Amino acid sequence: MKLSPSDLAAIEGAIRQAESRTTGELYCVVTEESSDYGETPLAWAAGVALLGPALLLLGGVHVSAPDLLGGWTAAQVSQAAERAARDALIGAILLQAGLFVVTLVVAAMPSVRRALTPRAFKRERVRRRAREQFAAKSLHLTRERTGVLIFVSFAEHMAELIADEGIAAQVDPKVWDQAMAALIEGLRRGQPAAAVAAAIGLCADVLAEHFPADPDGNPNELPNAVVVLPRA
Repeated sequence: MKLSPSDLAAIEGAIRQAESRTTGELYCVVTEESSDYGETPLAWAAGVALLGPALLLLGGVHVSAPDLLGGWTAAQVSQAAERAARDALIGAILLQAGLFVVTLVVAAMPSVRRALTPRAFKRERVRRRAREQFAAKSLHLTRERTGVLIFVSFAEHMAELIADEGIAAQVDPKVWDQAMAALIEGLRRGQPAAAVAAAIGLCADVLAEHFPADPDGNPNELPNAVVVLPRA
């Protein structure tokens, strides 16, 4: 999912229009993906590989020693049992290694990796990167602590909204749910620019109610341009 130059311009215009109604400062950051989720292929490969011995048992592979009544000596029985156990162990190791490599290759494919990554884990990574951007872009340094970050991660179809303490002290976090729901729904429909612009408008409605524009001066403290981050 990509934003074209016209998409970026439309979002910037939505921010400019929104900020004309409020002393709040809206800042938008988008990224293709918030993490490489490198742990996911490794975890799945290790888990599947551990199933190797169980697959052997389910496949009917078993180790048995020869019947003592068949004329075998104790030494022969011991050697045969040792050889059978060694062959079974080598087979299990080879099977586990094969399962590990195959699963690792398949799970490393971007679409598969995202599908196999638990949603809660993706949510945590998106939230973490949003917090990093809030601090890195100095949204906490506005005059009245009224910075609002809208962070969008396209691959996960997730978004985060972080309001600075000046806003958080007066606005219930649940107030932003409608804007975030509209944003996520738009991402799922493959309309990122329209979704972000709609969310900005809904956020502006909240901000205008609690933090209306100052007629004596409404400085623009943060850039309106959308920040596009590379894949993490």
